Amino acid sequence: MSRFMLFVTFLACLVAQPSFGDEGNKVVGTWKLVSYEVEVQATGQKGPVMGEKPTGYATFSPEGRVFFVLTGEARKPAKTDQERAELLSTLVAYSGTYTTEGDKWTTSVEVAWNPEWVGTKQVRTFKLDGERLVVLTPWRVMPNWADKGMTRSIVTFDRSK
Repeated sequence: MSRFMLFVTFLACLVAQPSFGDEGNKVVGTWKLVSYEVEVQATGQKGPVMGEKPTGYATFSPEGRVFFVLTGEARKPAKTDQERAELLSTLVAYSGTYTTEGDKWTTSVEVAWNPEWVGTKQVRTFKLDGERLVVLTPWRVMPNWADKGMTRSIVTFDRSK
């Protein structure tokens, strides 16, 4: 292969990849959920709404796709319609394409546990500290705990090994 063809191939690979800042490149990979805390705007109260030991993962692909499945602690199989409905309050799951800019990423949601999120852009601020990713949502009424009013989530992940 000629040098020109190698150069053209290299340029094509660069163009085909999404644009990420330095921090954006660092989020690529799989992250294990460590904690999910919610702060209530009206009172300043914080609490682990998904329990002390929630489970879940987030995966950011180098191609610009993200997947989240986060579940509350000690979920049990439902036996009634009421129990099935209650399980939704201990689940956050969505996927779409993402872009990063500085310390923010934006997910263009394509599929979600909550149909209201489909077609929206979810913006998150994040901080990387070694192998730890701390995520802060904007203030909003979260469908899982709408009774709390305006809240924001502080979600902590460790890089999965």
